[in-house]
Amino acid sequence: MVDQEHIIEVKEMVKKFGSFTANDRLTFHVEKGEIFGFLGANGAGKTTAIRILCGLSYPTSGEIMVAGHDVYREREKIKQKIGYMSQKFSLYEDLTVSENIRLYAGIYGLGRKQIASREEQLLERLGLWHIRNRLIREIPLGWKQKLAFSVAIFHQPAIVFLDEPTGGVDPVARRQFWEMIHDATEEGITVFVTTHYMDEAEYCDRVSIMVDGRIDALDTPALLKQQFESKNMNEVFLKLARR
Repeated sequence: MVDQEHIIEVKEMVKKFGSFTANDRLTFHVEKGEIFGFLGANGAGKTTAIRILCGLSYPTSGEIMVAGHDVYREREKIKQKIGYMSQKFSLYEDLTVSENIRLYAGIYGLGRKQIASREEQLLERLGLWHIRNRLIREIPLGWKQKLAFSVAIFHQPAIVFLDEPTGGVDPVARRQFWEMIHDATEEGITVFVTTHYMDEAEYCDRVSIMVDGRIDALDTPALLKQQFESKNMNEVFLKLARR
């Protein structure tokens, strides 16, 4: 029985590449409307798991439901209900701001009238109307980041997956980005985010920490700090990585 409050449900998920186990019996759930932090060092298995949840890769075994759909049989339906943003921001450098918006909106299946209306609202809200005809490669990194996130949720998905979305940007831009994330959750979008910045884990409702393909800890930031007798999430992460 699938819990209706769980927009993602994972039970005993395994992903193997030959003799190497990238995901080792992962079990967790994500509730509707929450910000779920998926943490771990490079090579811990985060991106492999995200690819499975996005319908881009099959698991070796396990039960996985995303937005009410089975990852084995309903991958295309999953793709229609999610947004995705990577560290590279997923924008085409040789297209303009406006062209990127229209391209992705079309891929997500929106009609011309919807696109025109939402594009105008988006550009006004982000304060990017004046640069709508500039190439992506010509605009500052912080603007690219905001635009990439906005494009990822342009079709109002049930879930947005953010894979290291704030890499390389300054602390002020990172804080502004997290304000956008919270705005998205207020609109009912669930956020599944990976990050290297342990201070960002504090912004999540719950956090899982992966070590060598396994989930070694999962709880709210406050309870994890209490459990591991740590002042901050960075200390929690270090204690898990060293043991």
